[in-house]
Amino acid sequence: MDKKRLNIGLFIDTWYPMVDGVITVVDNYAKLLSAMGHNVTVFCPNVGVSEDKRDYRIVKCKSMKLLGLDYSLPLPNSDKKFKKEIKESNLDIIHIHSPFFVGKIGAKFAKKNKIPLLSTFHSQFKKDFYKATKSRILTKILLSSIVRTFNKSDLLLTMNSACANLIKEYGYRGNIQLLPNGTNLSDKLDVTDEIENIKHKYNLTDEKILISVGRLVKLKNIDFTIDVCKFLLDNNFKFKLFIIGDGVDRNIFEKKVKSLGLQNNVIFAGKIYDTKTKSAFFKIADLHIFPSYYDTDGIVKIESAAYNTPTIFTSGSLASSSCTDKIDGYVEDCDVEKFGRKILEIFSDENSFEDVQKKCKENLYITWEEIIYKLETIYYNLIEKEEKND
Repeated sequence: MDKKRLNIGLFIDTWYPMVDGVITVVDNYAKLLSAMGHNVTVFCPNVGVSEDKRDYRIVKCKSMKLLGLDYSLPLPNSDKKFKKEIKESNLDIIHIHSPFFVGKIGAKFAKKNKIPLLSTFHSQFKKDFYKATKSRILTKILLSSIVRTFNKSDLLLTMNSACANLIKEYGYRGNIQLLPNGTNLSDKLDVTDEIENIKHKYNLTDEKILISVGRLVKLKNIDFTIDVCKFLLDNNFKFKLFIIGDGVDRNIFEKKVKSLGLQNNVIFAGKIYDTKTKSAFFKIADLHIFPSYYDTDGIVKIESAAYNTPTIFTSGSLASSSCTDKIDGYVEDCDVEKFGRKILEIFSDENSFEDVQKKCKENLYITWEEIIYKLETIYYNLIEKEEKND
């Protein structure tokens, strides 16, 4: 079909100032699709912050803050103005990034108005549901509910084959296409001053620099990372770990670091929004630690690869499925001693490490610009298919 300007609706149940992988994906999709000339609207909850200044349109629904959690509860069904905005947006395609409140209303509107519906499977919902309910029965009921939403899709996108298999296990029966995440980070960015500032601020000398990037919640297996650091310290390994991010469990992790005597080795750097500063940390890092069993893919492994910094994953994690051990990254069992010894082994063979550094960028690094052209083609194909069916 002709590449006409599209009215695109991206539906998501979270938004800034929360920072997570799904928000990062939607933000980059919206920015780049807008830059290509499309009319993009992000439909999301209002979390009580000032209006976003972005290069695309944002429509927010009412929401309610949930005590003790990072997220707010969206209330789109009780927001008549929000529903009216969806209707008046004259959307050509709807792309939902969560199968809950805002996502459900997007899916319902798409089917009612015969608009192509695309979904992206980002998260391990079964784990989320069980953690929240501690009930296998309730988890099964909730899983069935979100699968019904996903099954309304004309096409479902996910990042890797392991994620595709998982959504099939949940009960999804539709078409699936793989589309990886990307990054807007590049080693062409000059971060010399930022690196010098970091080295001076933290008095860095010749120690190995490890980084952990993401929300500070127990689901990310950060407790395990801290235990591994204790093992490394006990084995006289000279290192500093920078934990970049924030979250509801930060105080718990800080107390654990203190109780284990790791204050001089483990540094909580907080959230970093500045691209140059974040890039500088990736560039000076020797190894990125990502033992999460929760993440389906992990944009941070791509960001890390942009600077030839390999990632070490835990065996069996979805995020590790795109990595080959000792080729373009590292994979080890979720055992403190094995994982710690693996890190010691990594830095004992300089030639092998340099090969992995090179390959991690060649195999894992991809930009959002490359992804967005593929996404645009998917949109056009779905719209063309819908028009033929009419």
